[in-house]
Amino acid sequence: MPAFGYKQWQRPQRLQDNNTSLNMEKKFASFSGRMLMVGFGAVGQGSLPLILRHIDLRPDQIAIVTANEFGGKIAAEYGVRFRVEPLTRDNYAAILARELGTGDFLVNASFDVSSVALIEWCQQHGVLYIDACIEPWPGGHTDSSVPASRRSNYAYRESALALRSKFASGPTCVLMHGANPGLVSHLVKQALLNLAIDLGIDAGAPRSREAWGRLAAKLEVKVIHVSERDHQTSQVRKRNGEFVNTWSSEAFCGESLQPAELGWGTHERNWPHDGREYGFGGGAAIYLDRPGVATRVRSWAPNEGSFHGWLISHGEAISIPDYLSVRDNGKVIYRPTCHYAYHPCDDAVLSLQEFAGNGWRFPPQQRLLRDEIDSGFDELGVLLMGHKKGAYWYGSQLGIEETRKLCPHNNATSLQVNAPYVAAIAWALQHPAAGILEPDELDYQALLGMAQPYLGTLVGAYTDWTPLAGRGSLYPDDIDPADPWQFRNFRVN
Repeated sequence: MPAFGYKQWQRPQRLQDNNTSLNMEKKFASFSGRMLMVGFGAVGQGSLPLILRHIDLRPDQIAIVTANEFGGKIAAEYGVRFRVEPLTRDNYAAILARELGTGDFLVNASFDVSSVALIEWCQQHGVLYIDACIEPWPGGHTDSSVPASRRSNYAYRESALALRSKFASGPTCVLMHGANPGLVSHLVKQALLNLAIDLGIDAGAPRSREAWGRLAAKLEVKVIHVSERDHQTSQVRKRNGEFVNTWSSEAFCGESLQPAELGWGTHERNWPHDGREYGFGGGAAIYLDRPGVATRVRSWAPNEGSFHGWLISHGEAISIPDYLSVRDNGKVIYRPTCHYAYHPCDDAVLSLQEFAGNGWRFPPQQRLLRDEIDSGFDELGVLLMGHKKGAYWYGSQLGIEETRKLCPHNNATSLQVNAPYVAAIAWALQHPAAGILEPDELDYQALLGMAQPYLGTLVGAYTDWTPLAGRGSLYPDDIDPADPWQFRNFRVN
C-alpha cells in the first residue's frame, strides 16, 4: 500500500493485442549488414545479449568502438569485436566510414558524442541509426559561454528534427528510444486508452497525433509525470568521493546540470519566477533558470506513494506535450504539462548531494551498481493527472531477481531501458526507410509488445493523491489551492 494511506485501486494491465506471451528466444527481425555500437556502458552491455537473442544476425556482424576498456570482457564473452577508440569531432567520420556502409546500422549507446553529427553522417550514407538520448560533444551540457536555452534537450531535439528538411526520405533514424525517452511515450498512449475505458469514453482508434491529442484533451489530462522511483540497494554502500548509480554516473551528472525543462500546459496560470521561454522552435516547453539537480518536484508511484524527485531534463518532457498539443487555426488550445520526476536509488541520492556540495565537480571514482545489488526494484511509469478520476499511474515494476532471470548484464533500471531500445532497433529493421522519427511517432503497440516480456509487472493504479496532500496551511504562499494540478503546487521550494 502507498504511504500516508492514499487510496489506490489496481487492476491488471490492458493491451489492445494479445502479444504478451512472447517466447524469450523469438526473433523480431533479421539483419545481414554490419552493426556498429558506439559506446559500451550500461546500455551497450545490457542490450548486446538482447540484440543477439532477438535479431537474426551473427556476432561477427557487430563491432564495438568505445572510450575505455569497461565492458571488454562482456564483448569477448559474445564473440563481438571490441576496440577502444573514442569518437571525436576530428575522427568520427573516418571511423564510421571504415566500419559502415549503405544498409548498415549505427547503434549509438555513447556519452559525449554528438548525436546530431552521427545522425547527419548516417543520413548522408544510407545507414540506419538509433540512440537513447540526444547528446552533444564534450562540454556541451556545461559550457557556460553557451546560453542555457542552447544547452537544453529542447535545443538538441530541434537540431535533430531540423535534419528532416535536409533528408526528407532517408534511412530510418530513431531518436531517443530507451525507457525515457522512448518507452514512456508508448505507456502514455496505452494509459490514455485505459483511462478512456474506465471513464466510459469512446476513444475510437487514434492513429494520428491530432487524434491522440484530442483524446487527451477529451479526458481532461492536465499533467503527465514520468514518475520513477528506483528502490535497488546494495550492502556495498557509497564511499566518500564516489558516485554510485544504477546507470551511467557521468551521463546522469551531465543531464542533471542542464536547465530543468518541462512541457508547459495550457491550464497553467502561475508563471514560475525563474521560468524562461527558449525564443526558437516549436514552443511546447519552457525551462527554469536553474539546473535540474537543483530542482525538486512532488510526484507519486504505486509502491512508494508520494515522493520528492528531481526534475531532470529529458527529451520526453518536450516530445510528449508537443505530440499531444491540439491546435485551432494554428493556436494551441490544449497541451498537458509534462516532465520527469526522478528519485534514483538511495546511493545515487547521496552521490548527487555530494556532487552538489562539491560545486558540481564530478568525483574521482564512479561505480555502476549491477552485480552487487542484493534487493529492490525499479518502478517507472507515467502519472496522468487532472482527469475525473484524479490521477492514474501506468508502468513497469521490475525487480532485480526477475531481471537476472530475464537477461544477463543488467539491473532493473538498465533492462527497462534496453528492452525498448532493442525493440526499436528491431522496428527500424522492419521499416528501414522511415526517415527521422521520435518515439511518439512509432507503433506503440508493436514496441510495447516486443518490450513487455522484460518489464516485470505492468501496473495500472488510481490514487486520490494530489501535490497538496498533507501540506495543509504550512506554506500558504507556495500553493494554488484552487487547482491542485498547477506546476506551482508540484514544485518543492
